[in-house]
Amino acid sequence: MQIVAVTGGKGGVGKTNVAVNLSVAIARLGKDVVLFDADLGLANVDLLMGLSITHTLADVVSGEKSVSDIVVNTVSGVRVVPAASGIPEMADLSHENRSELIRGLSDQLVKPDVMIVDTGAGIDQTVQTFVAACQTPVLVVCDEPASLTDCYALIKVLRHSKNIKQFNVLVNQVDSQHQGKNLFERLSAVANKHLDVSLSYLGSIPLDPYLKRAVQERRPLVTAYPRSPAALAFGTCAERLVSLPSEAPSPGMAFFLEQLLENAPAA
Repeated sequence: MQIVAVTGGKGGVGKTNVAVNLSVAIARLGKDVVLFDADLGLANVDLLMGLSITHTLADVVSGEKSVSDIVVNTVSGVRVVPAASGIPEMADLSHENRSELIRGLSDQLVKPDVMIVDTGAGIDQTVQTFVAACQTPVLVVCDEPASLTDCYALIKVLRHSKNIKQFNVLVNQVDSQHQGKNLFERLSAVANKHLDVSLSYLGSIPLDPYLKRAVQERRPLVTAYPRSPAALAFGTCAERLVSLPSEAPSPGMAFFLEQLLENAPAA
């Protein structure tokens, strides 16, 4: 199982849109995909996919629902695990109850080929731990000073606190592929020089009016307008992502869920 963290440091760079459309694009390649909404503060995967969410992981924690009750099967073929925002009970579980819950989740959630984890924005401890719990970090960045600065800060924090040295960069909202590649090379040169990390270029997503239309329609762009420029770019990035060589073994579903419970928001 390949576990991919989609993150970026700064809010507003289109991170959740990237997570949603990468998930759908990978599913269109014939992979079994789970999209895990790990933005515990501002969960909105359901909005971008037009889903009606009635239960979340919090209901599993409380014992009211099973994993099969909360997982949402979408028309795009992606299974979605809805986030549990601001639930103090997730932080107050005893060790025994936590272990029992993790075993249940690991057993009940059919292991996918790829799990995409949409993290929150920022560089706080929760974001760091989610990224470290995943196998493949994907950083979403835009060509604006704040985005570049925050992305660099996230790389620095993850390098020093979690010893992560390999990152994949996806440049969003570009005017041209040349602009995207140029931005990546600038970021990579600075990071390689000062942080002793290696950045790989996953690709660029162009500015596309169809993306705004898809958001307004609450549909993933890749299914709503599959021949649009951005949708085609997501397809290319998805192919590159699933073909990445794996230097680190998958941390596994149980380890990822342990991180989720450890970093749940306190009361």
